Amino acid sequence: MDLLTYLLTGAVAGLLAGLLGVGGGLVIVPALAWLLAGHGVPDGHLMHLAVGSSLAAIIPTALSSLLAHRRRGSVHWPAVRALLPGILAGALAGAWLARLVSSPGLALGFGVFEILVALQLFLGLKPAAHRDLLALPGMGVAGVVIGAISALLGIGGGTLTTPFLLWNGVDIRRAVGTSATCGLPIALAGAAGFAWSGQTVMAGQAWNTGFIYWPAVAGLVLASVPLAPLGARLAHHLPRETLQRGFALFLLLVGIKMVLST
Repeated sequence: MDLLTYLLTGAVAGLLAGLLGVGGGLVIVPALAWLLAGHGVPDGHLMHLAVGSSLAAIIPTALSSLLAHRRRGSVHWPAVRALLPGILAGALAGAWLARLVSSPGLALGFGVFEILVALQLFLGLKPAAHRDLLALPGMGVAGVVIGAISALLGIGGGTLTTPFLLWNGVDIRRAVGTSATCGLPIALAGAAGFAWSGQTVMAGQAWNTGFIYWPAVAGLVLASVPLAPLGARLAHHLPRETLQRGFALFLLLVGIKMVLST
């Protein structure tokens, strides 16, 4: 039964990721938090396990997405190279910082972030291009911020990286492909950080490596990876704007519930 719930969560996350181009972490983290609470995980480590497991589950999807965008030539590699050092440092720092934040604090931060993303999706807000790509120091700082916030929240970073690249004058197709490519180092560094930072706290727990719970990761990956391409195909036949607003309403309700539950 546990595996079935993880498979269903992964299926929904993968389908929505393909349909709307949003990261699965927006669905996976709150779902895992509620599922793990039902399995008796102590409240003090609930969000840490949900975030760490989400980052680990995102790795295969992010790799698949990177290869697909690379084949289509839709990756702005100079931007990736400029952001990469900052993203790796930020993701590791975010994972380290997470252990200093309480589980309710992480839930509050995630809930507020979901509400903001919901409003952005519902209103269809996209930043206009204001400049060319920042110089290397500026890109490094941006990478640290993107990596740290993404690791703290257990997401692939697309909701942060894509608007940043659009603001820097990268066209939407390459911004999405570049953002998807940056999701892999975020997930790798963030998952490694959560695995390391939770070693002492979660010592002796079965099926865990630090703050990563492998049965959940396996179920999520098995369902999300094959369903993401299906979602991408369906996106060409379903009303995208209606789906986007429906998903925004879902995120809004989830975000409000997480904020009120802290």
